[in-house]
Amino acid sequence: MARVQHLTSPEMPIIGGRGAGLPDAPHALEADAVAHAFAVDPNRGLLQSQVVERLRSFGLNILMRHAKVSALQILFNQFMNPVVALLATAATLSIVFGQYPEAAAVVIVLLINGAIGFFTEIRAVRSMEALRELSSFSVRVRRDGVPVVIPAEDIVPGDIVLLEGGDMVPADLRIIKTSNLAADESPLTGESLPVWKKEAPVEKDTPLADRTSMLFKGTSITRGTGEGLVTGTGMATELGRISRLVEQSEAERTPLERQLNRLSRDLIWLTLAIAVAIAAAGILSGRDLFLMVTAAIALAVAAIPEGLPIVATLALARGMLRMARKNALIEHLNAVETLGATTAIFTDKTGTLTENRMHVARILCASGEITVERETGTFRLGGRIVTAGEQPLLAETLQVLAFCNNATYSTDPNGSSGDPMEIALLEAVHFGGFEKAMLDNRFPRVREEAFDASTQMMATVHAGNGGFQVAVKGAPEAVFEHIGGVITQHGTEPFKQRVRARWFEKAEMLAGQGLRLLAIAGKEVERQDEPVYKGLTLLGLVGLHDPPRSDVASAIADTHAAGIKVIMVTGDHAVTASHISESIGLTPLSEQPMRGRNIPDPAETTPEERRRLLTTRIFSRVTPEQKLNLIALYQEAGDVVAMTGDGVNDAPALKKADIGIAMGLRGTQVARQAADMVLRDDAFSTIVAAVREGRVIYANIRRFTAYLLSCNLSEVLIVGLAVLAGLPLPLLPLQILFLNLVTDVFPAFALGAGEGEADVLKRPPRNPKEPILTRKNWLMIVGHGMLITAATLAALLIATRVMDLEGDEATTLSFLTLAFAQLFQVFNMRDPKASPFRNEITGNPYVWRALALCVFLLLAAAYIPQLAGPLAIVAPDAEGWAVVLLLSAAPLATVEFYRLAAGRMKS
Repeated sequence: MARVQHLTSPEMPIIGGRGAGLPDAPHALEADAVAHAFAVDPNRGLLQSQVVERLRSFGLNILMRHAKVSALQILFNQFMNPVVALLATAATLSIVFGQYPEAAAVVIVLLINGAIGFFTEIRAVRSMEALRELSSFSVRVRRDGVPVVIPAEDIVPGDIVLLEGGDMVPADLRIIKTSNLAADESPLTGESLPVWKKEAPVEKDTPLADRTSMLFKGTSITRGTGEGLVTGTGMATELGRISRLVEQSEAERTPLERQLNRLSRDLIWLTLAIAVAIAAAGILSGRDLFLMVTAAIALAVAAIPEGLPIVATLALARGMLRMARKNALIEHLNAVETLGATTAIFTDKTGTLTENRMHVARILCASGEITVERETGTFRLGGRIVTAGEQPLLAETLQVLAFCNNATYSTDPNGSSGDPMEIALLEAVHFGGFEKAMLDNRFPRVREEAFDASTQMMATVHAGNGGFQVAVKGAPEAVFEHIGGVITQHGTEPFKQRVRARWFEKAEMLAGQGLRLLAIAGKEVERQDEPVYKGLTLLGLVGLHDPPRSDVASAIADTHAAGIKVIMVTGDHAVTASHISESIGLTPLSEQPMRGRNIPDPAETTPEERRRLLTTRIFSRVTPEQKLNLIALYQEAGDVVAMTGDGVNDAPALKKADIGIAMGLRGTQVARQAADMVLRDDAFSTIVAAVREGRVIYANIRRFTAYLLSCNLSEVLIVGLAVLAGLPLPLLPLQILFLNLVTDVFPAFALGAGEGEADVLKRPPRNPKEPILTRKNWLMIVGHGMLITAATLAALLIATRVMDLEGDEATTLSFLTLAFAQLFQVFNMRDPKASPFRNEITGNPYVWRALALCVFLLLAAAYIPQLAGPLAIVAPDAEGWAVVLLLSAAPLATVEFYRLAAGRMKS
C-alpha cells in the first residue's frame, strides 16, 4: 500500500510550510511551481535515480487490494452447510444408540467430504485470483527525456504522464499542458458530463468537482491530449481516500450460479421432506428406529446436490483460465454464459480482422503515385527510385506526417510507442531522411487539435519561418470539405468540382487495393489561434497497407457454421472495407457496404429499412452513435450481440452490447474498462475460440448437473420404493455416504473438465433465456433415474428370491449394482447425436481416470476387510458379479437402444 512520506531528495524545496514534502493544494499552484516542488523538468521527466528513490518512499501506485481468501477460511467454510449438520446429527445418533463404529465412520465421511470440498473450492478461488492478476494496464510517461511505456503501478510522484483520448488517468495529476482536453469524472464525482480541463490554477478551496487544473485517478480522458505531473499515487489519491471508506463488495455471482444455488436450495427442502417421509414409513412398518433414522439422514446427505455451485464455479474458473491462455481475458463472469449464446458479432476491421502491422504503401501527390518499398526503405515513382530531396511534394508531405503525429518511432521494433498507424507514418518519414525529434526542434509545436471522431481529423500548429504552419491529416472525405486548393508541380490549383472529383477517384482507386487512406493537408497562418481547418491546401493521399490475419478466413467460416452473423462496422473507407471483407470470406465483392451517412434514424425506419439494416454485413464510416443504434436494432430483433472496440468512443457501444470485447494491444484503457472481455492479441480468431469455450463450459455444467441429479434421484427412489414395498433395505446408511463420495464427486469433476464436442461450433447458439435444465433435461433425469432404480431393485429381488441371499449379502448386490450403474451413467451424458464409441465422454481422459479410481475404491470396499466391515459388504462370488455387471449395464444399454430406435424412426 502506498504511503505518504516526505521526499528526502536534497534538491526538494519547501512548499506550503510542510518541509520537504508534497504541496498542500497543487490545483491552486502554477504548473511551474508544482514541477519545482517535485524537482522535475516537465520536458525531461524524472531521472531513473529519482524513480528508484520515490518507489522506495511511496510504494507502488495501487489501491487496497481484496485480501486473498485464506486456505483456513476456505476449510472452515466447508463445515458451515446443511450437509455437515446432517452428518453431525447422524454421528450423534450413532453414539446415543451405542453404534460407535458407525459414529467413527460418519466422522471419517464428514472429514473426507470437507476435504473434497476444500480442494475443489481452493482451486476455483485461486483460479479466479490468477485471472485478476492478468488484468492490468500501461501508461506513457516521460523519463530521462524519452517517452516510455510502463505499468501504471510503477508510476511515482513527479512523473510526467502523457495522455490522450481513451486513456485512464493512472494517478492524481496536475495538468501542465492541454489540447481540447476533457475528462469523465463520474466515477469520482457523479458528474455525468465530461469536464473540460485547463492548465490555469484554481482557488485553494475549490471543490473537487471544479478543480479543472487536476486529473484524478480512476477517471478517464474522453477527448483531446495533455500532459500531467503526478501529485499523488495509490492510497494517497482522492480515489484512495474514498476507497478507505468503502466496504468490500460481495463476490460476483453469475445468473448461472444463482440458478444452481436456487436449484440446490429447493432440492434440499424437497429431499429432507422425502427423507422424513421414508423414515416415518419405515418406522411405522416396524423397521428398526435407529436404522431408519440414520438411513434417512444418509439419504438426505447423498441426495442433496450441495456440490453443484462449487463445481460450477470451478468449471467457470478453469474455463476462464483456458480462455486466458488463448488470449481472451474475461473481465466479468457472466460473460462466459453469454458467449455461448452469441448470435451476432460486430467487429472492427483494423487489427481485429487485419494484422495491425500497418505500413505506408502508397503516397499519392500531384507528381504521381509513389510506392513505398518497406524492405529497402526506398520510394519509387514510375519504376525508378526517388528521394525526398528530388521530390519537394513528397518531402512536404512527409514533414506534415511528422508534425501531425503523437507517436515515437525507433528502428528497434520494441522501441516505438503510440498508435500503430502513426508509427507507420513515422517509419515513412524516416525512410525519407527526416526524424520527428529534429523537425519538432526546428518547428516547435504550439497547438494541437486532437483527433475527434466527429470531425475525423487532427491538426497541429508549429512555429517557424516567421509565422505558423498548420499540419492536418484525416479521412479524405472529411479533409476535402475544407480544401481550398491543391499543390501541384506548377503551384497551387483551386480545388474546383472537377479537381475534387478527380481526387475522389484517386481515393477510390487506392481504397480498391485494400489500403487505409489519409488525406494530408496544410497551410501557413500568421497567428497560432486561427481556425485550423479553414482554407487548407491539399498535399496528397497516403495509403496504408494492413494485411488480413492469416487465420481470420477460417475463423469467419467457423462463425458462419456456428450460426453467428459477423458484421464489419468500421470507420474506414467503404471500398477498403469491401476489399478486406471479400478477401476474408465475409461477403462477396458484389455486396455493397452501407455508408454511415445512409444509415436511417432508428426512430424513423420503415420495415424495409430495418430488414436491410439487419441483412447488411458491412457498415463504413460509422459514427459511435450509429454503432449504438445498430446494436440496439439487433438486440430488439432478438440477437445476442458481441461488439469489438478499441477507442474511447467505443465505450458506450461496448457497454450496450451483450458482450463488450476490447482490444488489449491497441485498445484504450477506457474501452478495456467498459468491456466484458479483453483480447490480448486483438485477433478475431480469439473471439471465435472464446465463443467455443463459452459453449463448452455451459454444456459441461449442464451435463454434470444432469448427471448428479439423475444419480441422486435414483438413490431416493430405491430406498423409498423398497420401504413402501416392504422389501429389505437395499442400501445401508454408510453405503449411501460412501456412494456420495465415490460416484458423485469424481465423475462430476471429470464431466466439468471436458474439452467439448468437435462440432460444437457447427450448432446454432442456444437461447439465452433457456434455463440450465430444460424440460428435455428433466425428462432425461427422471427417465435415467428410474432405469437405475429398476436395475438396483431387480438386483435386490434376484439376490433375495432367486439366489436366496439374506442380510449383508443381499444388500451388497444392490449396493454394487447401484454403484456401477451410476458409473455407467456417465456414458449416457454424451450428445444423443454423437457416436456411442467416439464422443466427448469417451474422448475425455479425465472421465477414464475418474472411473478407474471409482472402480478401484469399489473393489477395495468389497475385498479389503477394513473397509468391507464398516460398510457391511460381503465380496460377491462369480454369480453375484455377473448379476451386478449385467444389471448395472442395463440402464446404459436401454438408453442406447432407445436412441438407436429413435434415430431410425426419424430417418
